[in-house]
Amino acid sequence: MSASKTELPEALRGKRLLGEGESFAFSCHPGVPCFNRCCADVNIILTPLDVLRLARRLDLPTRAFLDRHTLTPITKELHLPVVMLRMSDDERKSCPFVGEHGCTVYEDRPWACRMYPVGMGIPPARAGVEPAPVYFLFEDDFCEGRGGDRQFTAEQWRADQGVDQRDAMEAGYRAIVSHPWFIGGRTLDPKRMEMFFTAAYDLDSFRSFIFETSFLDRFEIEDELVERLRSDDDALLAFAWRWLRFALFAEPTLTVRRAAPVQRRTP
Repeated sequence: MSASKTELPEALRGKRLLGEGESFAFSCHPGVPCFNRCCADVNIILTPLDVLRLARRLDLPTRAFLDRHTLTPITKELHLPVVMLRMSDDERKSCPFVGEHGCTVYEDRPWACRMYPVGMGIPPARAGVEPAPVYFLFEDDFCEGRGGDRQFTAEQWRADQGVDQRDAMEAGYRAIVSHPWFIGGRTLDPKRMEMFFTAAYDLDSFRSFIFETSFLDRFEIEDELVERLRSDDDALLAFAWRWLRFALFAEPTLTVRRAAPVQRRTP
């Protein structure tokens, strides 16, 4: 917990730091007067698993979900693409998945929604140092759930909201985002930015890249894994992190076949 707040995302600066084992009170349910108020006019960053789970929940290809329900802000400060949930065009700028009785995709709600009112920041990478997450508490004036009688630590809240299991599936994503390659402000070129976006967020297009190009002729991939990649989304997402470490940082996470054909297409 020694990270300087100035090293963290701007949205987390100035927030109450949650020390290890420190608890906070929170309870959100339909009986709270502010119920659903936090689900409007808010910037919700989607993780790759968020995009995948929501696309499947809505029975949409990942590309269609991205086109219909997300925005991709482009700023020179970003070293990797960021995907945000597109709010509705109503007066409140409501989340498109909020109904009269609450979240209509609750079981597949995004990571940021699960974590609220807790924020998490990962300090910038340092050579030889594994960045540890830092937890903060959002104390929005409109939120009346802060007066609840249930107490949580950040770790207990993560477990209660099912975050730990999801985070285990995205460990590879976090390892890329905080990779030491980015030390000193290094950035990816447009081609590799597009490569990252496709493999991380547009998983259906990434699957097409694997099976409809010379990819399997170029790389030695276990036969059992190849079959899993055809239909197992979780296995494909895990493989995407292997591919990206190879393609972005030249790490030996994949083996190139001898006399492999020249690649003509990248995701």
